Amino acid sequence: MTAPARTAAYHAVRAITAARSDLPTALHASREHLRDDRDRSLAAEIVTGTLRWQRSLDHLIEHYSKRRIGRLDPEVVAILRLSLYQLLHLDRVPASAVVDDAVDLTRAARKPSASGFVNAVLRATLRQKHKLPLPGRPEDTADRDAALAYLGVTHSHPDWLVARWLDRYGFEATERWVRFNNETPPLTVRVNRLRATREQAVAALAADDVETQPTRYAPDGLVITSGNPLRRPADGLVFVQDEASQLVPMVAAVLPNERVLDLCASPGGKTIAMAADMEETGTLVASDVRPRRLALLRDTVRVSGARSVNVVRVPTDGPLPFGARFDAVLVDAPCSGLGTIRRDPDIRWRRREDDLPSLARDQVALLMRAADVVRPGGRLVYATCSSEPEENDGVIAAFVAARADFRLADPAATARPVVARFIDPDGFFRTTPPAHGLEAFFAALLIRA
Repeated sequence: MTAPARTAAYHAVRAITAARSDLPTALHASREHLRDDRDRSLAAEIVTGTLRWQRSLDHLIEHYSKRRIGRLDPEVVAILRLSLYQLLHLDRVPASAVVDDAVDLTRAARKPSASGFVNAVLRATLRQKHKLPLPGRPEDTADRDAALAYLGVTHSHPDWLVARWLDRYGFEATERWVRFNNETPPLTVRVNRLRATREQAVAALAADDVETQPTRYAPDGLVITSGNPLRRPADGLVFVQDEASQLVPMVAAVLPNERVLDLCASPGGKTIAMAADMEETGTLVASDVRPRRLALLRDTVRVSGARSVNVVRVPTDGPLPFGARFDAVLVDAPCSGLGTIRRDPDIRWRRREDDLPSLARDQVALLMRAADVVRPGGRLVYATCSSEPEENDGVIAAFVAARADFRLADPAATARPVVARFIDPDGFFRTTPPAHGLEAFFAALLIRA
């Protein structure tokens, strides 16, 4: 009988690769069929790891099978990928059990004629486990083709993306970047200062057998080192939030008694951070467009205990239903998400280079709408979790060219001191894996004349 975790992982991988589901939705569906927490953890690890190392795994499948991936049944490809991931990257399950389960999964997927093929490919890989036919690190890192093969195939990234990083940052930094993306990220939370200080939260979590350590930069962040804070009652003490994301609201530098708009607010982590900065005074409007995201936003606000937040649904286009009255507007724009590949490994395969221009056009249009509700002298903050200049520098350049009433400002002049270390020579807030060990986030501060 196939192990339940591997069966659940197979169905999740199939749903994702067939574009029927994204990673979070597929993992949520798989958990519903698994009662044991250990099985849930193993299934999630297999799915995320398989997606993370997909290109390397495909290279090995093609090498040992002598067939192109596109010529194999998708069910067989999924089984080979997740089984190879377990054989090469996990050691808690005996190799023989992984191979046996792969053969059983092949039969259960109604591909019995491929069971011998699956068995042969897996056993051939096992025989060369310590000397796999993957491109090695080039001695001459200036050899572009060799560098791309090593960074793309061996470190499992699309060529178009590593080529961009290679051109902008060089080989050494790009190598650190792809290695970072292939690490398992820690669980990071932000302390809700409306409920407790970071020290008080550390003590409360420790009482529930959750051990933590402070984040390197974010003043309200904690890295979970053991235990599971998500099993605690939903008391709003902490919220799961990446450390780089925690830094973004500081660029807005909101103050008590201000009028503030968080335009793309769901799930609400940045909203609650700004509510704490405002000390529950003034007016904070949190908005989004889709009912499901609004429901998630309202739930976050309710659990947090924030009383000054007004949740508003806004239209997808046209003027926003506000006057030019806000002291600060945060536009955390929908983007490619290419800066968060470590946490969302499927993004590297879902996104294409030709997605970027259309995303950038939508981002400029969104920023233009937001600009109209900023008061004279007010602040407009544009932010993404993308690494790519079309969505970042390019959007700001297009916006400033169209709106002479806004100018770029240095966030370090008004934000907390920690923000200054992330301001680049162009005056943008920017985090990157090779420079800071953080996901790639971007923010720009604009002032209305």
